[in-house]
Amino acid sequence: MDAPELRVEATRGELVESVHPVAAAVVDAGGRLLAASRDADLVTWWRSAAKPFQALPVVEDGAADRFGFSDEELALVSASHSSEPRHLELIGRILEKVGIAEEALACGIHTPLSAAVAAAVARGAVVMTPRWSNCSGKHAGMLALAKHRGWPLAGYQSAGHPVQDRILATVAEWTGAPCPEIRLAVDGCTAVCFGLSLRRMALGYARLAASEAPPARRVLGAMMAHPAVVAGAGRVCTDLMLAWPGRVVAKIGADGIHCAALPHTGWGIALKVEDGDMRASGVALLELLRQLLARLASGEAADFPSAALTAHARQPIRNTRGAVTGELRPAGALRFFDG
Repeated sequence: MDAPELRVEATRGELVESVHPVAAAVVDAGGRLLAASRDADLVTWWRSAAKPFQALPVVEDGAADRFGFSDEELALVSASHSSEPRHLELIGRILEKVGIAEEALACGIHTPLSAAVAAAVARGAVVMTPRWSNCSGKHAGMLALAKHRGWPLAGYQSAGHPVQDRILATVAEWTGAPCPEIRLAVDGCTAVCFGLSLRRMALGYARLAASEAPPARRVLGAMMAHPAVVAGAGRVCTDLMLAWPGRVVAKIGADGIHCAALPHTGWGIALKVEDGDMRASGVALLELLRQLLARLASGEAADFPSAALTAHARQPIRNTRGAVTGELRPAGALRFFDG
């Protein structure tokens, strides 16, 4: 029998070598808690899973229309991309449309999230610039918002700048968390990040899933229409949205955060692998979806593309010679609240 509470186990041979506990919340658009693991009210950092909400003001305030952003470009504003050629092309187009130089991006550079692209970088085949950051689309969107509103471009990424005040108000609106209760810090890409409970994060995604407001429809639709832009080849967000088209938006965040919106049910999901293990977050998300649909939407469970996502749901662990020595696998169960 499954032990309570969702977790991801890493095995070696016949033994469980390590355990990654998973806190999670699933809510509907009215804020009703449908399911949870561990502490649904765990306060943690939303990290890049906040990007759809950071993109909303770009649409709501008219910057996306003024600069003629396509839905594919808007998907990049909401993305944690893999620095693939298409991603770099899109960020170049956004910068050109807004009329700003790449040097204005405050995000810095890092090792690409794509293993293949990272290997090319390691071989010295390319020289990275700020557009290679997985957050470059988000930063370009912030600069577009600043230029559209006539705000200073300098310091757009920092707390107290009008861009960040505008985004904070959006986060508060969609999550229901009053601005003074939302904790602020500096994200890995230098922009502001937000600390709030998993239940609040899930509520934001549930409201996004259920909303008929045109800006929300446009952001959600752009992400669902262009899943390869939102993440990249072989990554769980992209593969999940490709395998289950129009049924889910999935967005990863650093240090074990994963969120999702299910437009056909109006549900929002937020989870945190509590030890921050990034390998485990996709495993946890897919197991959470499997259990959730089996319990609360059995008809949907039959359509869930489990077979197409096997490589993400149970991940082999290999040694330095490529031999399989164990696996990352889900264990435990969600708690459901049917009342």
